[in-house]
Amino acid sequence: MSEHYVYVLECADGTFYTGYTTDVERRVDEHDAGEGAKYTRGRTPVELRYVEAFGSKSTAMSREYEIKQLSRRQKEKLVEE
Repeated sequence: MSEHYVYVLECADGTFYTGYTTDVERRVDEHDAGEGAKYTRGRTPVELRYVEAFGSKSTAMSREYEIKQLSRRQKEKLVEE
């Protein structure tokens, strides 16, 4: 069974980006190379701050949505834990 991940990056400008992937290391490298999400281009380098693993894509995607709905303060608390 493949793993599905939700991750939070902190961009060079201090903002957070939340995403989904099956390979966290590859995806972070893509973001750093400017080949990731449009949002992170121009906000590099990025730093991986938080990861959660799930057994199914649908569960991971649901969690990604939940995290994206959090306020900045709530995201700061999440990445600090």
